[in-house]
Amino acid sequence: MALERTLSIIKPDATRRNLTGAINALLEAAGLRIIAQKRLRLSEARAKEFYAVHKERLFYSDLVKFMTSGPVVVQVLEGEDAVLLNRKVMGATDPALAVEGTIRKTFAESIEANSVHGSDSPDNAKIEIEFFFSQDEIVG
Repeated sequence: MALERTLSIIKPDATRRNLTGAINALLEAAGLRIIAQKRLRLSEARAKEFYAVHKERLFYSDLVKFMTSGPVVVQVLEGEDAVLLNRKVMGATDPALAVEGTIRKTFAESIEANSVHGSDSPDNAKIEIEFFFSQDEIVG
């Protein structure tokens, strides 16, 4: 196992319902450490840039609109195999298919408003972390 870092975003549906603490408790209980965190509101331009990989997909416009609809909490998580561990704690993208006790099964409102985002690979984690955080904001 390797010590890794991954990006986590608590999405607008969850921040609107004041679930940041409950979600963070699940992440920490799983063995992930929050080593950087900030609450912000994504501009349309910033959301489009972050999700540019999806720009050709039908859901892109709706995703950008959703992610700019309210504040998000972006954070860097650290732990053993953090990318895979975070994805396990999050659960399946579709909350109907997520395992009991996962974040999405517990808190998601729908497949679109599924409460959290997590990096899907160590390489993407590095890119995503650098998108939101400077090195001096990450305190391990």
